[in-house]
Amino acid sequence: MSLSRASQASSPARAMPESPEPEEPHTHVERTQAQTPTLAPKPPRRFWATLRMWIADYFIGADPTFGFALVPYALLSMALYTRHPAKTNFIFDEQEALLANPYVRSIADAHPKFRWIDAFYRDFWGLGPERSIGSYRPIPDLVWRALWGLGAQQTPLLHHWVNVVLHAVNGALVCLLVLQLTKNRRTAWLSGAAFTACAVLTEAVSGVVGIADVLGATGVLLALLALALPMPWMALGVFCATLFGLYSKESALCAVPLVPATALLTAQIGHPEKPRRWARALVACAAAFLAFVLYVEARRRMFSAHLPSPLYPELPAEANAHEPWSASRAYTALLRWYAQPTLPKDPLNNPLASAPIPYRISGALRVYFRGLLQIVFPYPLSGDYSAPQEPVPLHLWSIESGLGGLAMVLPLPVAAWLGVRARHRTRSVRPAIAAALLWIPISYFPVSNIPVLLPTVRAERFWYFPAIGTSVLLGIALSAMLARSPPGHSRGSRRARGVTIGVVIAFFGLQAVAARRHANDYTDDLAFWDATRKAVPRSAKAHLNYSVMKGARGDLKARLEANKTALDLAPEWPMAHVYLGDTLCRLHRAEEAWPHYVEGFERAPNDVNLIALALQCLWDEKMLTPDGTRRAELDAMRDKHPGTWFDYLVRDILEHGDEHGGVDPKYRPRGYNEGPKE
Repeated sequence: MSLSRASQASSPARAMPESPEPEEPHTHVERTQAQTPTLAPKPPRRFWATLRMWIADYFIGADPTFGFALVPYALLSMALYTRHPAKTNFIFDEQEALLANPYVRSIADAHPKFRWIDAFYRDFWGLGPERSIGSYRPIPDLVWRALWGLGAQQTPLLHHWVNVVLHAVNGALVCLLVLQLTKNRRTAWLSGAAFTACAVLTEAVSGVVGIADVLGATGVLLALLALALPMPWMALGVFCATLFGLYSKESALCAVPLVPATALLTAQIGHPEKPRRWARALVACAAAFLAFVLYVEARRRMFSAHLPSPLYPELPAEANAHEPWSASRAYTALLRWYAQPTLPKDPLNNPLASAPIPYRISGALRVYFRGLLQIVFPYPLSGDYSAPQEPVPLHLWSIESGLGGLAMVLPLPVAAWLGVRARHRTRSVRPAIAAALLWIPISYFPVSNIPVLLPTVRAERFWYFPAIGTSVLLGIALSAMLARSPPGHSRGSRRARGVTIGVVIAFFGLQAVAARRHANDYTDDLAFWDATRKAVPRSAKAHLNYSVMKGARGDLKARLEANKTALDLAPEWPMAHVYLGDTLCRLHRAEEAWPHYVEGFERAPNDVNLIALALQCLWDEKMLTPDGTRRAELDAMRDKHPGTWFDYLVRDILEHGDEHGGVDPKYRPRGYNEGPKE
């Protein structure tokens, strides 16, 4: 018997219900639906709402880690700074730094002339100390050599992509640093974004040579992040990171005062239980200073640079032996110990080179103020600001130099006041503001032309280090604006929130558009100099280089017009005279070119490249042959410049011109896009 039947047998008898009357099928369905409770259908989740929730969770859901921060900043950096992959070529300093760098290029030889370690015995351009122009940055040379060995020989694109990725790395490090100082995720993300999208940094990111600034800043950021470690590890981290930054670029020496100052201001935030403020500051100072001393002493032995007395008349010890001890004597002693390799002194690239010290300081402060404005309002942006775009000030004081002086000095007492007010607060933005205020003037000061005269009067890449401080301040300010206008239901709160969001979007939109437009200037060398001459129309160097690019493409008419503009702007510039003469000579107007050649010879009798360029064209135009019209006149000019390159090259071409086809090939200037001359 089945279970169902057993159940029926053991159960009492039940009355059978009457059979229901038949119903229409549709009536039964209606009753069933009426008895079953109906649930309202769920509205489909909209795409934008889902995306908004995902973005909010990604950025605000948890503290950002390095990997999570790197992804959006890398995408942003690629979008803003990437050069044209098909059209780009070696631009401006990239030709000297890569194409003419014997250390970098030797890796591709069957038997390399230089070892890897030779990066520490050569300068930034691969030259020895006897030919150096002052830049000592081994780590960028090591990176370039490795990339060159991977096949990056026909285009700078791979070198450039390294810059783009490393800049994103620095943006992520800024984000982590601000999170460490403020404990606020929104502030951290905004600060990192402000740094990554900062349009003034386009030159350093889009230009290959800017890798020195990018890597130098990486070292300093790592040194600052090391302040959160236990003290022994902090000392090691500060030492290694500072040394890495110094070997990347000299500007990283700003870490020596900034890292201990940041430790002093923010110890209670990173170590709330045991701040040990002064102990941490002293240990950080000792570690950073030890790295600086090691760097200088190693450079003095591996890259011994001569300090010529005409350039540094105050440096020789015998010149100061009988002077009383003073701050000036101590400063010269420090410079003598630091042994900075000789820097070029060209009034065209830096007009402040010929200015009295008070006017030099005034001009430097004016440039500093203009740079601060460019951080917020990045227009116009240019790869060059040479003379007479940034001339020596006509008056000792001006509104811009005065504001620049205030911006250089006031952050120091304000930072000290904020540090004192927040010395016991473990969750306050004041220490971060104080550290950022210190960061800007102190990191810019070494490249300001105030303590030491630089080869360049103004360059946007000088702002790569100070932009870290400005980005922290901007991130804090934008975050505070958003916090003060939270979402609300009233019309007024919604309007205020909309205005605040609009300001944030407008700021980042302005930076992004300016950065992308300036990165487009790096499409190729012609686009670069065309954009530069338009951005800074009073730069003679920009017009002259534009003329060279047009001439390299066979447009001698456009080259002639640009040459004339450059000469009008800089009538005392020897290169402008010789290049104008060379353009006329190539147009087979050698007689018109002659006066410009003569002017160039008189002003630069020791510039071997200019002299060789002029003499070769004169030879090609049959003006220096035995029956040439200018042979005797040129020969007579030698007596005015005995013992100069002009004297030697003129004598050589007159005696051996037929043998060499003009100037001896080993003295001819390196051709456009040509490698180093052996």
